[in-house]
Amino acid sequence: MQEKIKSLAKKYFTEFVEIRRHLHANPELSYQEFETSKFVQNKLHEFGIPFSVIATTGVVGLIKGKNPEKRIVALRADMDALPITEENDIPYKSTKVGVMHACGHDVHTTCLLGAAKILNELKDEWEGTVKLIFQPGEEKNPGGASLMIKDGVLENPTPQAIYALHVNTILEVGELSFRSGKVMASADEIYITVKGKGGHAASPHITIDPILISSHLIIALQQLISRNNNPFNPSVLSITSFNAGNTTNVIPNEVKLMGTFRAMDETWRFKAHELMRNLTSNLVQSMGGEADLHIDVGYPCVMNNEKVTAEAMKLAGDYIGAENVSETELRMGAEDFGYYAQQIPACFYRLGTMNTAKGITAGVHTPIFNIDEKAIEIGIGMMAWMGISTKS
Repeated sequence: MQEKIKSLAKKYFTEFVEIRRHLHANPELSYQEFETSKFVQNKLHEFGIPFSVIATTGVVGLIKGKNPEKRIVALRADMDALPITEENDIPYKSTKVGVMHACGHDVHTTCLLGAAKILNELKDEWEGTVKLIFQPGEEKNPGGASLMIKDGVLENPTPQAIYALHVNTILEVGELSFRSGKVMASADEIYITVKGKGGHAASPHITIDPILISSHLIIALQQLISRNNNPFNPSVLSITSFNAGNTTNVIPNEVKLMGTFRAMDETWRFKAHELMRNLTSNLVQSMGGEADLHIDVGYPCVMNNEKVTAEAMKLAGDYIGAENVSETELRMGAEDFGYYAQQIPACFYRLGTMNTAKGITAGVHTPIFNIDEKAIEIGIGMMAWMGISTKS
């Protein structure tokens, strides 16, 4: 079966490179993936795979092999793009100024479509059911995964495990990487307004300076995280925006701060929220000001099931050779795949897309991101192989 999958992945490689290029040239932002969704629906119809539409633009396909109740596995891909203007000089460059597939979701969608075609073609030769999840809105809260789950994507039937791949721009094409347990961090957005009393900059004694208060607050928040969190438990708070005033001789009435908080532990995550709320209120009030703090709770951390991931690594080694399978580095980036992992055993793995010799090394979320398209053949085949071979 593995050789049949490899043969079909190679046979359809050119077809799916063109599909990836079409998707790359026609990106759509989070929750606006209307044409992308239609494209996916048309392809599934062309392949003869039944599907339904949920969460407005999400698409769920179902492929039943022999004995469809024996095992049920879900494969997931995200479809949205980023608000970035592409700078690559390529024939399939984004046709939309300010929108680009800079995180590889075009690759993810392509790989799942390719795996779907292969699995459907071979459905009389494998047992079980494979659920195909094409998801909107990975890049933006509340996360398309949460909306898909709310609309029942993990029901009727309920998968025993779920898998997803993601491009990795620091992993050479031809390689895959996996990690058990903690993989990626939770991500919460922090918004703080510090209110004081403005006035002439030459008379600070009759003002309540929100810039000075905010400066103390930023330092105190950093100290709060570093001195309350176990140093062996990764966590990051970054204040990334400080907006106040517009001239040299006026102390403004307020300051607006923004930032992100990342954690690898859900208990610590929400404890830290309370600590930040208490510190912000108490410190700002002690200096005469007022504070409004809003925490936009985002994605949970991604936790890979150890049994499922160990089996996936073995399957990858069988498929591409154990020497081409490595351990994924721990990352403080976030992924809404964490929502699925909270519900059922999950494995989020990485697909190498870098080719140093060809100069394909740009990172994701950059205007010059691109991949070695040979990765598509590997991604298609590995998804198909994993979808029918995992027993967990």
